Formats: sequence, structure tokens, C-alpha cells
Amino acid sequence: MTITPPALSVFEALESEVRSYCRGWPAVFDRAQGSHMYDEDGHTYLDFFAGAGSLNYGHNNPVLKRALIDYIERDGVTHGLDMSTTAKRAFLESFQNNILRPRDLPYKVMFPGPTGTNAVEAALKLARKVKGRESIVSFTNAFHGMSLGSLAVTGNAFKRAGAGIPLVHGTPMPFDNYFDGTVPDFLWFERLLEDQGSGLNQPAAVIVETVQGEGGINVARPEWLRALAELCERQDMLLIVDDIQMGCGRTGAFFSFEEAGITPDIVTVSKSISGYGMPMSLTLFKPELDIWEPGEHNGTFRGNNPAFVTAAATLDTYWADGQMEKQTLARGEQVEQALRAICEEQPGVHFRGRGLVWGMEFEDKPRASAVCKRAFELGLLVETSGPEGEVVKLLPALTISPEDLDEGLRTLARAVRETA
Repeated sequence: MTITPPALSVFEALESEVRSYCRGWPAVFDRAQGSHMYDEDGHTYLDFFAGAGSLNYGHNNPVLKRALIDYIERDGVTHGLDMSTTAKRAFLESFQNNILRPRDLPYKVMFPGPTGTNAVEAALKLARKVKGRESIVSFTNAFHGMSLGSLAVTGNAFKRAGAGIPLVHGTPMPFDNYFDGTVPDFLWFERLLEDQGSGLNQPAAVIVETVQGEGGINVARPEWLRALAELCERQDMLLIVDDIQMGCGRTGAFFSFEEAGITPDIVTVSKSISGYGMPMSLTLFKPELDIWEPGEHNGTFRGNNPAFVTAAATLDTYWADGQMEKQTLARGEQVEQALRAICEEQPGVHFRGRGLVWGMEFEDKPRASAVCKRAFELGLLVETSGPEGEVVKLLPALTISPEDLDEGLRTLARAVRETA
């Protein structure tokens, strides 16, 4: 496919230099359906990006679209702050019946501002309020959002520098396998906690991603997560799992921590919780932590009722019978086989992942960007991740067909070969 970059004059003239994805994908997109996007010139792109994980069920999913159109056409409430509405009630009942109750999870549900970083801010504020301490421990190569509290527990130096002020009250610790297995898990962390001369203030909480998405698809082992949960309990720290990108079925189970058999104190959820790409987020926590005063953390758009409608439809359609998890794991095996073949053919390329989140790491780090560029020219949307952009990241929709998945993987293999 030959793509001629469009005239982007209005974007270049009026939109800030901060724009990013449009630079790697120089097209003007017009419509999308399922796992495909279409630009205004008629080119078709297979989407292995899925709105950075916000479109787990594909673009304009017909079941969710019908529910949304019906709600809008009957003049259902659109903006409701935190007022009680029929749409919110339907979501809460569906979330309880399809997600919390089958997993025996006791969580209270909080609707913060409708973005992932706001869910993280709420989690950090609550942990500090509960424990009466300021320090939060995060992990190397973590990414938790772009607001100041979230940046303070984010590892990426470039994103942290954008804050323009000191980012305080956060302490990084080594993520799983940071030392390639040469150092026992949590040796450094626990020694600092127990040493009165370490300079580490007793943390209120630890925040972790089970799979670091922006950090390079770094997968924590279940036993590492279990040991972290035990450490938190032993040392009187709350455990926060950031499931914003890896939740909602991305790794197979609805919550990415289920495989490890742990129950975090606080969980943040966003991206694909609405199912339709509309802004929505949740901060979940154990009932005994619910010490908020009314209005102590709020936001004008925390009551995005159309998102509640599509979220309830998503849960009722895809999470009532357990088939979504099985399908995702089967598709994941398909991806794993294809990536193994690519890496066996290409020296200096490695892969890792779970469910339907995978990454290919290139020892020749700039090559990852070249692969994404060539993939776009061939009609496939993929992005890079990792601290130096050295990983090609795959996030296809969970609902992608085996045929489309195979086509995208063949295109990816061609892009890798042609950039060697």
C-alpha cells in the first residue's frame, strides 16, 4: 500500500507541538469499525493499537453502539456529576453481578474524574489519608499517568521532566527481574524498610502494574506479585494495583492480578471499562478504607452516563459466561507462536507478554521505531514503548478475529524483515 502523507496544515497551524501519535501515523482518519480504521483517502489500516488499550472490544462495537444510540434517543441523562441515575445503577448492578461477586471481591466503587491518571490520584490520596503517611513506593519503568501525583510514581525521565517542579513523596524500587535474577526479590526494599538509618520514610502504599505497558511490556511473575502482597501486609502498607491498561480482560482474566491470586487493597481501572472508548474510570477499594468525606475528591465529569450505558452493555455481553477470557488466551497463544517465529528468524529480537498484550524488544533500539513506521506503510498500526522506545507493542482488540490477527502478524513479520 502506498500512502501519500496528507496536507496537515490546519493541524500544524493550530494544534500544539505536544501532539504525538499523529506524527507516527500521518493520515487523517475518518471512520473505524471493529479492528480496522479508514482514512479520508480510502486506505484501510488494521489496528493493533486499540486506542492504547481503550478499545478492547473494537471500534464502534455494534452491541455497544446500539445501547448507546437507544439511550441517547430516549434523552437519557448525559451529564450527572455524582447524582444517582438509572444508567449508573445499571452499571453498578452489572459490575457487581458479573465482576465483583463471581470473584468474591469486596470492593467499594468510586467514580473519580473520568481518566486513568485521576483514578491514580484518588488512590494515592486515599492511601495517604488512611495511613497518615506521605511516601508511596513505585517501581522502575512504571507509568501511572501525567498529573503530578501520578508522575511522582512514574519512572520515565522524559515524562517526569515535563512536570517542571520537583516530584516528591515517591520512591522507586526494582521491578521484577530488574537485576536479571541476580538479586533476591525485595532484598533492597525490605532492608530499607527495616533499617532505621535508611532514610526511607515508612510508605503509605505501594503501587504496581502487573504488566508494565508503557515501560516496555515487562511482565511480573505471579510469585513476585504474591511476595509483594505479603510484604505489604507484613509492613503495614497498602497495595495498589494499577489495572488501567491491563485490566478489563487485556491479560485474559478481567483483572490482571487474578492469576497471582492476590486481592489488592486498591485497584485503578479506566481505558476499556466503558467498552466504547468513552472517558470513564474507577477507583476500587476495600470497604474499611472508605473514609472519604463527601466531596473530598470529586470532578465535574465523573458522572459520564453514556459511558455507564456502554460499560454495562460490555459486562453483560462479554463477561457473563467466562468465554471472553478463554478467547483472549487462545488469541494470545496465536500471537506468541507468531512472535516466536519472528524472533527465531531475527537475531537481537526478543518477545514477552500475556493474553493480548505483547512486546518485541530490539537490541538495536532505533529499529523498533523503524518497524512501526514500515508497519504503518503496510497498513498496520502499532506503537513503541519502553524507556528508549525499544519495544514494539501489540494491543489488538480482544474481539479481533483469528484471520485479522493472523494478517496483522504477517504484516508485522514483513515489517521486521524489511527493516533488518
